[in-house]
Amino acid sequence: MKIIFLILSLIYFSNALEIPSEESKKEEIILKDNKQIRTFGENLFNGEFSKSSQHRYNPEYLLNISDTINLKLWGAIDLDMKLTIDEQGNIFVPKVGAIKLLGVKNKDLSGKIKKTLKKTYKDNVYIYANLDNFQPVSVFVSGAAVKPGLYQGLSSDSILQFIDKAKGIAPNGSFRNISIIRDNKVISNIDLYEYLLSGKLDLIQFKTGDIVNIEYLKGYITVDGDVQRPLKIETNGYLNIRTIVKLVQPYTEASDVIISDFDAQNEKILKMYAINNKNIKIKANQHIKFVSNNNTKTIEIKIDGEHNGLNNIIVKKGTTLEELISTLNFSELSSKQNINLFRKSVAKLQKELIDASLQELESSVLKTGSITTEESTIRIQESKSVLEFIERAKKVEPKGRVVLNKNSDFSQIVLEDEDEIYIPKRNHVVTVQGEVKIPSSLSYVKEMSLEKYLEQCGGLSSRADEDNILVIKQDGSVSTYDNSLFSNQELTIEPGDSVLVLGKLDSKSVPIIKSITQILYQIAVGAGVLVRL
Repeated sequence: MKIIFLILSLIYFSNALEIPSEESKKEEIILKDNKQIRTFGENLFNGEFSKSSQHRYNPEYLLNISDTINLKLWGAIDLDMKLTIDEQGNIFVPKVGAIKLLGVKNKDLSGKIKKTLKKTYKDNVYIYANLDNFQPVSVFVSGAAVKPGLYQGLSSDSILQFIDKAKGIAPNGSFRNISIIRDNKVISNIDLYEYLLSGKLDLIQFKTGDIVNIEYLKGYITVDGDVQRPLKIETNGYLNIRTIVKLVQPYTEASDVIISDFDAQNEKILKMYAINNKNIKIKANQHIKFVSNNNTKTIEIKIDGEHNGLNNIIVKKGTTLEELISTLNFSELSSKQNINLFRKSVAKLQKELIDASLQELESSVLKTGSITTEESTIRIQESKSVLEFIERAKKVEPKGRVVLNKNSDFSQIVLEDEDEIYIPKRNHVVTVQGEVKIPSSLSYVKEMSLEKYLEQCGGLSSRADEDNILVIKQDGSVSTYDNSLFSNQELTIEPGDSVLVLGKLDSKSVPIIKSITQILYQIAVGAGVLVRL
């Protein structure tokens, strides 16, 4: 049923999903297994740091002009005041006078005030003082920031907040070479990888006119293959294999790493090492791929649905579907004749076919021209709807169904690792969805025609495409039924069938209609196989 709802949502061309603008798209590499290689740390700056200023206690903070002090005195004198350090670096306490605080460390604040008070009040005076608000500052963010500029903040704010206000680091910017410049001198160098890996970040007391300079990226290592997190990892020199393993998290089956590089003649050089070789060092601009070279003699199979056995089993490599089925413990409700097989390699091929069809459809939409102004307006609106359809269709992930029927020779189907066998429950219901007036699940009636099932659902809606009615069998096969006036087609409905009435596609272009219909078929079948009667 999930496939049906996916198709319905694609047909309607709703405006619920917006196509992201070019400005919002980030540079990324798409792998053949649909993973994306992202730069390590690129999700650090998403606006969260810039939402609030940093009022943290820093004992080494040097009090500055415009800082605000909370001062409470009780005993021989009662006072509760907020005092701002003036341009001469002082606060003024009534009956005591001016107290110089400019340059005093935060941890020495109470002691400094108390020492001055002792000159006026010898005994019986108690004090509590703390820094209430920090000096406002203006800091430049320059270099490889997304939006370099001058940004307001507090002197206690961290470097993360100022970079976040500049919308983060550009794709060609460095996370590891950031400097803070004051009076044309570098006062601190920041490596944000230390913060990302261990949470360590130097506390810097900013002053107006300081510059946060983000260097441009000088080199990185690309890591992919049998890993959970394909990454581009920044480095100017070398990284050892242990650091890379920590960041990309290889799968347990990964046994070796392949390092690719280019020599002085620009010829590609490949070297392979065992993953447990701790002496491996990878330099900037090399590519490393984690691979599995394990020679397994067994494979894992998942059994799901209506049965009384285990859900996960281990079988010998080379076991056929026929051999596996003979060992299954079916229940009284199992529909043995409608066993489903889902395979990762088929899902991958299905995805590639859909993507190729979508690319071809997108190309034809963008190349379609118009003769008149009126036609041009219609084309623009139609193109927008089709492009939105394409964006949604790209997100569909096929399950890799291998359609099995009564004529299939199960003895010739050799199982693959991580195949999934689904055993449906015996079903006495026929489900009718799509462009009918009352979508329903109806009890199966022997020899009742498809037209009768449609009538029991109120008949077809005005948007129904009578030439394209799909009947999806429990085994995954799909038949197309033509309900038009001059059709003499007959189609037998069986228990567990799902009937899907497609909607008419509003387009002036016949090739576009055909392309969309083909894609809908591909998605419906789920394994790249369409049965037509």
